[in-house]
Amino acid sequence: MAQTMIPRIALLSIKNSNRVLPRIVVPLKYQRTCFHTSWVLDVKGKELLMPSLSPTMESGTIIKWLKKEGDKIEAGDAIADIQTDKAVVTMEGDDDSILAKILVQEGTKDIKIGTLIALTVDPGEDWKSVEMPDSAPAAAPSMPASAPASVPPASAVAEPPPGQNNVAMPALSPTMTTGTIVKWLKKEGDSIEPGDALAEIQTDKAVMTFEFEDEAIFAKILAPEGSQVEVGQLIAITVEKEMDWKNVVVPSTTKPSAAAAAPPTTADKKPAASGQVYGLAVKRLLEEYGLNADAIKGTGRPNRLLKSDVLAYIQANNVKKVSPKVEPPPQVGTGKKEPVSAPSKKHVPTGQPSTYEDIPVSTIRGVIAKRLGEAKSTIPHAYAYIDIKMNKLNEIRSELKADDINVSVNDFITKAAALALVECPSINTLYKNDKIIQMPRVDISIAVATDTGLITPIVFDTAAKNLVDISKNIRELAEKARNGKLKPEEFQGGTFTISNLGMFGIKQFSAIINPPQTAILAVGGGREELDAALQTVTKMSATLSYDRRAIEEDQAADFLAVLRAMLEDPTFLIAGRLRALRYSEN
Repeated sequence: MAQTMIPRIALLSIKNSNRVLPRIVVPLKYQRTCFHTSWVLDVKGKELLMPSLSPTMESGTIIKWLKKEGDKIEAGDAIADIQTDKAVVTMEGDDDSILAKILVQEGTKDIKIGTLIALTVDPGEDWKSVEMPDSAPAAAPSMPASAPASVPPASAVAEPPPGQNNVAMPALSPTMTTGTIVKWLKKEGDSIEPGDALAEIQTDKAVMTFEFEDEAIFAKILAPEGSQVEVGQLIAITVEKEMDWKNVVVPSTTKPSAAAAAPPTTADKKPAASGQVYGLAVKRLLEEYGLNADAIKGTGRPNRLLKSDVLAYIQANNVKKVSPKVEPPPQVGTGKKEPVSAPSKKHVPTGQPSTYEDIPVSTIRGVIAKRLGEAKSTIPHAYAYIDIKMNKLNEIRSELKADDINVSVNDFITKAAALALVECPSINTLYKNDKIIQMPRVDISIAVATDTGLITPIVFDTAAKNLVDISKNIRELAEKARNGKLKPEEFQGGTFTISNLGMFGIKQFSAIINPPQTAILAVGGGREELDAALQTVTKMSATLSYDRRAIEEDQAADFLAVLRAMLEDPTFLIAGRLRALRYSEN
């Protein structure tokens, strides 16, 4: 049978040799990525697009592909780790398929939502012969295999010799573009174990610790303490153990290049000693409870340790948190906080100009200045002002204090603002890409002044918390902010901001909106006045700055009216654990 079929196939080929048969033409840029372009055995690929993994995400960075070409994907399998504007999130498969072709390589940044990043085929199909679908969206350019002519010379971007690793400045927050090396925690010649702290780096938000994920020897420091470095710029060199760390090849330039691969950061998901992989959330849990990943069996696929696995282990074994060591935040330069004192006055002879001193702007202050300027110049600010009587609130605070319940005026304002945002959802919004995004949950950012600048830690799900929880949460966040110990997820995001300067004697002021939020409440201090009946009343001013593109004047007025009503009669704000018998009887 086989012998008779072969001539028939040959005859059919000869018979159709003069006839033009339809072919699927693959774009040149995809032919160069080694597609199999057979027109007989081709398989139409299914599009795998960059997903939207957070409400405010516009683009993402592929940190790591967890599947390789030819791997089978089952529903729920982890396909890739993607860094969004909030955190590193795992993209999971929705149905059974085979990963046929990866179009966007690891480390490619700013991939827009909806961009084609890979192709899949159905189980049983020949994944090697995958072709582009007829109506595929544009794919993001992959990391180039070789440096184009416009990049620095080959010596500048050449791969390091075997066993040597050139360490680049990591992106320790989604908005970080540069960082200042506050302190090197390892010296040249030191051994590095996975998870060891390598350096303390001041980002645009706070001072954070850069951890290394591989075994190595710290060979060479390329960026000294106090230097400001771009993300991706080389800062150090490590070598494999047993190598001569003194004999390393120092690159001719340390500047970042477009062809450079993404450096390993704490955001990357790395295998533990047991071969399990896990992300930032799991890593922090392991650190907080002093656990070893080897002792916990992961249930995720493939060989993945999940947060639920760690929580279940903690609950089953009644594991307690490890008390962290609280240290003062390191200072740029000397590493010691210099006492603030007035500069000594020098005698300046008459007729000569007085002396002055240039004070360098820190990374955090520089970023704050840039963003405030952009916010003020690009957002059409509108303002609404209101006075609030505080007599009843002060009475309730005094009564609660007698019951050993200490809550501040700011705690009441935060709780009242959260409930007012629930009543007026048009204020609890974000403005992004010319769209108004109404947020389902109230997360209030509280402005906290620190030595390095203003930062806004977040009280998450504020409306669902009672006054005691809000008060405790704000105190803990403020303390961590002043000590430079805030984690990125504790200050990135938020749906509304409160800035209170009343404790500094400021009666009234206007604040600049924190984009992409659409409103911020500026709170002044209390002042005594005489009302129409010549009775002394205490009043507090509150000014709402709002984005006129997203919020109407009447919506701002409604919010302030609800806020005033709640603060002028705040008895219902003490619901929950704060409820006293005298209030429940009314």
